[in-house]
Amino acid sequence: MSKIVILTGAGISAESGLGTFRDEGGLWAQHRIEDVATPEGFARNPDLVHQFYNARRAQSRMAKPNPAHFALAKLQKEHQGAVILVTQNVDSLHEAAGAQNVMHMHGFLDGALCARCDARWQAPLVMEKTMNCPTCNRQTTRPDIVWFGEMPYQMDEIYQHLSEADLFVAIGTSGNVYPAAGFVQEATASGADTLELNLEPSATISEFAQAQFGKASKIVPSWVETILS
Repeated sequence: MSKIVILTGAGISAESGLGTFRDEGGLWAQHRIEDVATPEGFARNPDLVHQFYNARRAQSRMAKPNPAHFALAKLQKEHQGAVILVTQNVDSLHEAAGAQNVMHMHGFLDGALCARCDARWQAPLVMEKTMNCPTCNRQTTRPDIVWFGEMPYQMDEIYQHLSEADLFVAIGTSGNVYPAAGFVQEATASGADTLELNLEPSATISEFAQAQFGKASKIVPSWVETILS
């Protein structure tokens, strides 16, 4: 099994205290997606959007990796073949656990982006609409997050990896958000084996050849040990 492509979703970070879209009482429950996760929402009320992502950034920086994150970093280091790690998450918990070259297809909370010139830089803990871009000096700074209606990052590279995969594994994903929900079909079409590791079946569970269910902190380390043994 020379090349493993792994997709992680919100479920892998939930045990580190980071909420998902569906958590009651969390940050997402306090706002409409249209208001805080779309270009139109940012145009209407940039102050609200910055406040929302400032809160998420602060929450993310306090979070610690859990055993699932550490297990995937170990797999990258010890597996004889390539391990490509793609995440829908915008936190840095994979990196904090030691993972390398993580592909953040939905962006990164610790990143800032200029909406005018596409410059990117490290985001401060608190971002404001009055911040100037360090490259073009315009007040067009936004979080480096892929919002609904925008194209995820590195898609050409991701599809190339899927076409070369021997095994595709989805961990903690809902199967409701495209294009990531279609990765299992891409991998299957290229002849890869497929596995879902999740707390409960995703919307695309029928597309996977195999599945294991339980907390990510338990089933991911167990699966990694099986691969490495």
